[in-house]
This record gives sequence, structure tokens and C-alpha cells, in this order.
Amino acid sequence: MTASDQTGTPAPVVLGGRYEVHRRLARGGMAEVFLARDQALDRPVAVKILFPEFATDPAFVERFSREAQAAANLSHPNIVGVYDWGSESGTYYIVMEYVEGQSLAEVIRSAGPLHPRRAAEVIFEVAGALGFAHQRGVVHRDVKPGNVLISTSGVAKVTDFGIARALSSPDEDLTQAGSVMGTATYFSPEQAQGFQVDARSDLYSLGVVLYEILTGRPPFVGDSPVAIAYKHVQEWPPRPSQFVSGVPTGLESVILRLLAKKPDQRYKSADDLRADLRRFLDGQTTLAEEELARPAAAAAVVAPVDNATIVNPVVVAPAATTVQPAATVPPSGAVPMVEPDYYDDEPPSRTGLFAAITAVLVVALLALGFWLYTSLTDDGETGQKVFVTNVVDMTQAEAEAALRAQELNPQVREESSDTAALGVVFEQNPAANAELVTGSDVEIVVSTGPAMVPVPKVQNLSEADARAALTALGFEVEVEQVENPIIEEGKAVDTSPAENEPAPAKSVVTLRISTGVGSEVVPVVTGKTVEAANAALTDKGFTVGTPILKPSSVVDEGFVITTDPVGSAPKGSAISVIVSSGDEPVKVPAVSGQLEAEATTLLRARGLEVDVDFRSLPPGDSKDGRVVEVTPAAGTTVDAGSTVKIIIGDAGAAPTSTTSTSTTPTTTTTSP
Repeated sequence: MTASDQTGTPAPVVLGGRYEVHRRLARGGMAEVFLARDQALDRPVAVKILFPEFATDPAFVERFSREAQAAANLSHPNIVGVYDWGSESGTYYIVMEYVEGQSLAEVIRSAGPLHPRRAAEVIFEVAGALGFAHQRGVVHRDVKPGNVLISTSGVAKVTDFGIARALSSPDEDLTQAGSVMGTATYFSPEQAQGFQVDARSDLYSLGVVLYEILTGRPPFVGDSPVAIAYKHVQEWPPRPSQFVSGVPTGLESVILRLLAKKPDQRYKSADDLRADLRRFLDGQTTLAEEELARPAAAAAVVAPVDNATIVNPVVVAPAATTVQPAATVPPSGAVPMVEPDYYDDEPPSRTGLFAAITAVLVVALLALGFWLYTSLTDDGETGQKVFVTNVVDMTQAEAEAALRAQELNPQVREESSDTAALGVVFEQNPAANAELVTGSDVEIVVSTGPAMVPVPKVQNLSEADARAALTALGFEVEVEQVENPIIEEGKAVDTSPAENEPAPAKSVVTLRISTGVGSEVVPVVTGKTVEAANAALTDKGFTVGTPILKPSSVVDEGFVITTDPVGSAPKGSAISVIVSSGDEPVKVPAVSGQLEAEATTLLRARGLEVDVDFRSLPPGDSKDGRVVEVTPAAGTTVDAGSTVKIIIGDAGAAPTSTTSTSTTPTTTTTSP
């Protein structure tokens, strides 16, 4: 994003005649964000610039325009402000508030899960921003940690209304019919299915964010966006307390209510969510916790959404029909999974009822056939024969309960797995549908998560060497450029996860590479007094040396002409202030031998005054009428407006000496 001046020095691009673009801050799917300076108001701003390949697509340009329009009308302390937007030579841009800090995603990557109270405080502020937008008819539709910025003072601000739309205009969509926009990890079930979304869809996504910042992982993971979207529609999330001990029941209940499959089983509004979070922060029992504790909730049955269909582009095949064992009392010490009322599905449709009746009849016939078979083929074994149910992809507790319901003995073995989630069965022996006698053992292999590998120390290594050290251990590497006043530019600063910290094999490790001390925008101080210029520079952290005087015919004496350097400079570096010493000095030109008129014209053109005198010469001398002497001498530097005396040769009668500013000499003659 730089141009070059005539000397070849890169010059910053200026958009809209006022936004001076400096360095890139972030890169997204359709645009890049740059740090810039608003020249008119002399303040830093963030400028989002649409990628050139999208600038020719009317749909993307319209979406870009919509983001600016949606956010520009939302003035709230927890929403990143939009100041301006426009286009220039095919470049489309949005000018936004510059928030110094990190995204919530970066905070989690660098510092890990948040303390429950801090997590609740962040979500409380984000809910305030979303509630403000919802009240003005705008639903965000892409709530995720990457779109929440945490300022250096700890304030949460929501950004990127790139796919937001008015709640009152459901038909006003920028995608083709049935398509889905957003991020699969944070989809609401209705969003994953391509159905109409509203404010409660944002609350579901916010529940996923709260789950992730509390546990360090989202509730649903998968090999592809399709797999994740399927889980949002079909599966209930594991409780956060399964991954992080000490999660307060009140906060966990809030999360479960936010992640209810049906929109009307969630909080009705962001304000209702904030009220429940305030109860938690004040040490009171949340409404979600009270509802979870109701007797009806303890009897609730967890079931996937009936007849769920996910619309293109997220297309999910129907789940295979399996016959689940009858519910039994959990074994001693087991804790049943209890879901609140708002997990209950709506009454089944007639189609679902017909399918259920058909399934019951089929099971009854199979049971009758099995009984007849075992009765006729009894070989004297003491136990009853059963076909082992398929427990792969169940949680350990679900698998044990299913096997015990068949009067089989589950034998648990734990192993790491790169594909199965923590606590989920990924292998069983004997396999599903094997015939066993009741009382037999069935081994289930439960995932302990991916194999963990300590992250190596890479500090002060070159980027290439650091990358090689990480990839040699199977990690994928994501490079992030960071300012660092200690580590040499181009060398590794640290990693996330940190060195020696165990991380899943094949997971992504963020490698931070130093860009050096970093730079700061140098304020424009042209035309200011030296005192005002020094104050502006020191406010930005620069040091200022002794002013350098330089003549100027444009800037008045004693006022600042410019700084050295201009544009940007390393933070804390010394800046020189160039101060006008007044008009520029003049060198006396060489006029010896020129005619009086020529010499006078040249001297006055240089801003000098002329004093003319004459000197007698012998008759016929070739220097007659020409300059024979100049005072001060040619090449001497004098102030503008100084007087230069020239002596003109006269080969006629001796003239009387005069001082004149005219080009015609004055002579004195004597009457005969």
C-alpha cells in the first residue's frame, strides 16, 4: 500500500484525501485492516480495505457497503465505531475506530481459558453491544471470538458487521437462496439449516463463545464445517465442567440455556441474558440454574432435533437409524447427564410419530424372532445371547450405560486419538452386532484427546529455523508478526502455546516473529511554534533534539517547517525539528563586464538593491559602459534586500558620482 515519490522513497497512500495508510493490522476473508492516520483530525484510525479481487464483484461491494451502513448507526461503548467509508480508483474502504489491544481469539490463544468471572464480565459487555444492535433492528450473524476486541483497558468491543442485516428485512440477503453465511463453529442450529435467523441466533453464537473462552475449546469440533454444522443441529454439547474443573453451576446453566436447540428455549433477549449474568456476578442463583434444578428438568430426555435438514451449502446426510437400549438406572457412582426443560423438543410431527410406531413394531418383531431363535437353538449356555450395540462415538458414560443395559460388562481402555474428542469412544471389541452371551466383557477404547507433545524452545532462532523445529515435531505453524524492543527483527520471540507446554500433535502453534521496536506515526507540526511542536512529539513518546534552523521563503521565521523524519519512526526515537530562520540568503551573481542595464536587472532579480557609480577610462576603452567592479564581490552570500555597489566604466568625460536605482546613468556636463 505504498507509492513512490520522485526520489524513489516509498510514500504512504492517502485515501479520500485524508486517511494516510501505514501498516497492516489484520487480514480477513474479504478484506485487510490497516493502521492509518486521519490527517484532518490528527488521530489514528483503522481502515478496512476490500481485496481487489472482490472489488469488481457487486455482491461483495454491496456486502461491504452494508457493513459500513449497519455499524455507522450503532454508537455504543462496546461497538467499534465506523467513521467513514468510500471508494477511490476501484479501492473500497471503511474507516473505523482504532482499538489498541487484541481480539478475544488472540487472548485465548496467548493466555488460555479465562477465569469464570472474567469470562462472564466479557460476555456481559458483548451482550450489551448485541442488545443495542438488536433494539435497532440489526442482527450480527457472525458472533465469534475473532470479532470481539479487548482493548488495553480491558473493554470488550464488537466489530465486523460484514454479514449483518436488518431484522425487518428477511428477504434482503446477499447470498443465493438457501445458502449459509457465517462461521460454522459458531452457527446456531437454524443458521446451519439456512433458516431465518433473529436476535436469538446471535445469543446462541454468544453461548458458543462463552463456552470456548471458559474451556479453551468450542462445544463442537469436527473434520469439516459440514460435520460441525451437523453437530449443532443434531447433538447436545458436553457440559463445560467435563473439560474444566470448578466451573460454577450458575454459569454452566447460562451456557446450556444459550445453546438450546430451539430459539424460544433460549433467553428472549440480550437484556435477559445480561440480567442473569449480573445475578451470577453478584453471587446470586441464576434463573437458568433454578430452571435446571426443577424436577421436570431432571426427567428431561436428550434427543436430536427431529427431521432436521441443513440447507446448501451445509448439506448433512440423515443419521443412520439405530435401536438404543432401554433407559436404566446408572451404576453406582455414575452421574447421569441431566438436561433442562429448554432442551425438550417440540411434539413430534405426524411423520415422526408414524416412523416411531413403525420402529417399535419392527423392534417387537425382531425381539420375537430373536426369542424364538434362542429358544430353538439353545446350546446349553447359561446366559442369554445378545447382539452388541454400537457404542462408537458415544461418550464413555453413554457407552457404559448402553452395554450394561444389555447385561454386558464394559471394560474401559484409554488411548490418545487425533480424530475422536476427549472422553468419546472410538473403538470397541467385539465390534457392533457381534453375538455375545450376557455377562460377557466388551472392551471400549476411550479417547484421551490427541497425543501431547511439548512445544520446543525457539526464542532468538530465525523464522526458518524456528519453523523447522516446530514442523519436525508434527506441528502446523502459523506466523504472527509482533513488535519487540529486545528481540532482533526477524528472530522468534515466543510461541503459543509456550515452550515446554504440551500441545496436541498436529495442532497449530503460533510462532511470533519480531518486527523490532515498532513504529509510531510522527505528528504533522508544520507551521507550529517550536514549543507546540515539541509537546506534540513528546506526547507520542518521541525525544526531541535542538531545533535546526533553515531559511524559508514560505514559513515565517521562528516557526516549524517540518520534522526529520516524517511519516513514521521507531517508537521512542529522536525527531529533529526544522525551524525557519527567515528568507533564504542570496549569492551575489557575477556581473563584471556586463552592461549597466543587464547587471542591474540581474541583481534586482535576486532581490538585491543596486548602487551605481562610475569610473573614468581612457577614450576608446572597451569597458566603456560596462561593469568594472562589484562590491561585495561575486559569489559572496548576503541577506535578501542587501545593496550591491557596481562601478561602470566611462571612456568619455568624467561623470559626477551618483547613487541610483535606475538603469539610466545620470551625468553632469559643463556649458562652454
